[in-house]
Amino acid sequence: MTPDIRTQDPLVSIIIVNWNGAHHLPECLQSLAAQTYNNFETIIVDNASTDGSPELIMTRYPTIRLIRLATNTGFATGNNKGFEQANGEYIVVLNNDTRAEPDWLARMVAVAEENPEVGMVGCRTCAYGDRDIVDTIGGRICRDGMSRGAYRSQSVAKLGLNPVVEGLYPSGCAALYRRAMLDETGFFDDDFFAYAEDTDLGLRGRLAGWRTLIATGAVVHHKYSGTGGVFSPLKLYLVERNHYWVAIKNFPLPLLALLPFWTCVRYALQFFVVLTGRGSGAEFRSTASPTECLFALAKATRDALIGLPGQWQKRRRIYRAKRISSFEMMRLIKRFHLSFLELLDYNRTTG
Repeated sequence: MTPDIRTQDPLVSIIIVNWNGAHHLPECLQSLAAQTYNNFETIIVDNASTDGSPELIMTRYPTIRLIRLATNTGFATGNNKGFEQANGEYIVVLNNDTRAEPDWLARMVAVAEENPEVGMVGCRTCAYGDRDIVDTIGGRICRDGMSRGAYRSQSVAKLGLNPVVEGLYPSGCAALYRRAMLDETGFFDDDFFAYAEDTDLGLRGRLAGWRTLIATGAVVHHKYSGTGGVFSPLKLYLVERNHYWVAIKNFPLPLLALLPFWTCVRYALQFFVVLTGRGSGAEFRSTASPTECLFALAKATRDALIGLPGQWQKRRRIYRAKRISSFEMMRLIKRFHLSFLELLDYNRTTG
């Protein structure tokens, strides 16, 4: 079945950024074809794939709009290129390594329509093949700007969440953004390339006074790190560099002053979990090269500092336009705080 996206005046624009994801795309697009809500357009931005993805899309999915880029511009710029051609009042970003349940989009749009003060709507992404195990239900943030999905690896049945809950920001794996908010805040920051761009956008939206709600019954199955890999020097570099920029752009000054201290605390805990093989340390030891990762960390810190003047200028613009106080922002970050032990999956048992 080919997704027949023929809406002339869509309320929703779904943007999928693809890079060598031909093995993911059919299942993802089939799930969009099966949506109970159909007032949407689909835009695929291909980041110079070499695996036949563009040919697959043009041959099997001719009604989907394809934007072909000459180079790999990353997740952030890829989505921005899609946004330039999107027509919807709501912009939905969706990873290519996902499968959405049939009522996923209908539930998210309903939350947005019923809550005009809400600029961002998230959903529940679950571990691929196990609907009960959480991948993300909105995002949370650490004291040093590191971020991750809330409730990861926990059982949905045991959480007992309401159908709609408040969140700090939605995961960029599958999220809905109100165009009116994006007109104020801008979309993803091109400088980030990939990782933490959703955290940055979410915090910018909150500073601008927009709320975030998570539709916990809107479900997407996600092959976690299906494109970027669980651990790689490139991913480590981008995550480390970008977490500094998230904090520099968005943290109130009292929290920003403590950024070096809390980053050092996290490094110490990361060293401990790797040394002991606890939580994410076990995965790191089995897949990563220590020398390459140390080099990636050093390069990330250097490049974060090089980019500091530019990010500080962006901060000044963000804070000039903010609609909530720094105190309110500090309360939000505290409310949706993620501990370093949670970030590192310290209490997760490994088999």
